Amino acid sequence: MDDFLAVPLADRYFEDYQPGVVVEYGTVEVSEASIVAFAAAFDPHLMHVDPVAALAGPFGGLIASGWHTTAVMMRIMVNNYLNERTSLGSPGVDDLRWLRPVRSGDMLSARFTVLSARVSASKPDQGLVRTRIEVHNQAGEPVMSQVMMNLILRRGL
Repeated sequence: MDDFLAVPLADRYFEDYQPGVVVEYGTVEVSEASIVAFAAAFDPHLMHVDPVAALAGPFGGLIASGWHTTAVMMRIMVNNYLNERTSLGSPGVDDLRWLRPVRSGDMLSARFTVLSARVSASKPDQGLVRTRIEVHNQAGEPVMSQVMMNLILRRGL
């Protein structure tokens, strides 16, 4: 882990994402305004956009859309974990789970664990990194988890 953190974000390549690396970043505060704004644009269920109506809903108050939680995780990932220059995108996500509601005032952090890394057979200038991502609230409770695959350029190729 220390080797990974010693490499500045702008200098990270595929070779830096070794299986077993575990790093944690955060925190990002989720506000009522951000919950409502995100949901109004992308997931306009009453539990996400109307604090009064949400009181009578299944969660007893306003909660963030799961997609909002995922977007917060993505911001943490881009700011801290993936080098924008060497990250080539993602072929997909496995096992996405929203585990607990995220509410106004929650402080989210994300833990990234490199599960595997292999050189691409068809594109040897890049590798595929599988990362388990866990998002936690301020109490350390998991609110979201997923396994993401990322294509990342190899160093010097």
